[in-house]
Amino acid sequence: MGTKNFWQSLAQDCGPFMRHIKNTFILLLTLAFLFSAVAYVSDFSFETVAFSLTWLTKIMNQTHNKAINSMYADHTQKDLLAPLPNQQIQLRGTTVAQTTDIPIYHHVAHPRNYHFTLDEPDKCKQDPFLVLMVPVAPHQLEARNAIRSTWGNESSVQGKAVLTLFLVGLTGGAEAQQQLEEESRQHRDLLQSSFVDSYFNLTIKTMVIMDWLATRCPQAAFAMKVDSDMYINLENLMSLLLLPNTPRQNYITGYLMWDRPVIRDKNSKWYVAEELYPEPKYPTYLLGMGYVFSNDLSEKIVEASKEVKAFNIEDAYVGACLKQLGVAPSSPPDPSRFRAYLGQYNREDFFRVITTILGSPQQLIDIWKDVKRPT
Repeated sequence: MGTKNFWQSLAQDCGPFMRHIKNTFILLLTLAFLFSAVAYVSDFSFETVAFSLTWLTKIMNQTHNKAINSMYADHTQKDLLAPLPNQQIQLRGTTVAQTTDIPIYHHVAHPRNYHFTLDEPDKCKQDPFLVLMVPVAPHQLEARNAIRSTWGNESSVQGKAVLTLFLVGLTGGAEAQQQLEEESRQHRDLLQSSFVDSYFNLTIKTMVIMDWLATRCPQAAFAMKVDSDMYINLENLMSLLLLPNTPRQNYITGYLMWDRPVIRDKNSKWYVAEELYPEPKYPTYLLGMGYVFSNDLSEKIVEASKEVKAFNIEDAYVGACLKQLGVAPSSPPDPSRFRAYLGQYNREDFFRVITTILGSPQQLIDIWKDVKRPT
């Protein structure tokens, strides 16, 4: 067969096949155009729309991250409940690096999302009756030293062992961290957890305190969360705890807050977005300056927090967890003993109170010396 005849024969035999390829090619081009149009309208990229497990995971993570970003988009809450990028977090018992593609455990304030970089796991081997937990900023060395030289130096009150510990978050600098580690070696009373230490992360800080008590010190009878600018009369506090009618379970008391409205003003320090807490009022809670509780509640509050969305008013958040538990805060026998401020200094006032807020670490030292001087 000649060359010309060969190609003519091949064209006749393959004609239907070639027409099929042509039609298929046109169909594919049409589908590609339609797919491009749909992708454009849906605001997806071809990279995103890949039909695979990777695509599904990416879409889920994009949805999660957009929700988180929109939740915390307001500039007044830019640090709200925010772990550091790529920090180490604890996920179901496994330490992993936090990235935007890793879901958090329950919610960002749950303590299992963080780990202790400084710890004192054996501090409770002496079975303290009362543990005072002080949340404080890493740089507030003066406040810690003032407490160490005053009420934090009391290790036994009315025959009951008392322990004081400080909790800080991340320092944000190598030099500051080195100084903190040296302070820890010197005093053995510092705990540090891997969250950003900021005002808006006080909820995280408080929940980490609860977790430490539940996991490192469950044998303590009572615990107190107390701010670093507080005066504490430990004799009066111990007398309260040793009263025959003071419960040893499901008990928490302090300065009670009733029917407090949720602040929606974005310019306020206490602003809470509706996405975080939709109710117009908080449940009854205890002012965060200092509240004391039976230590069985530490584990219960951590457990209840799994069902309570985190928001940035830490004392009200604890109140929300108590409501979830069905535990009502108790009014102290004498509410005047938990005071916010006392006003002009009167030595006799400090013999009567359990707690009150002071203006500076030096004021704590001065008042302590005056109250303790022989009469």
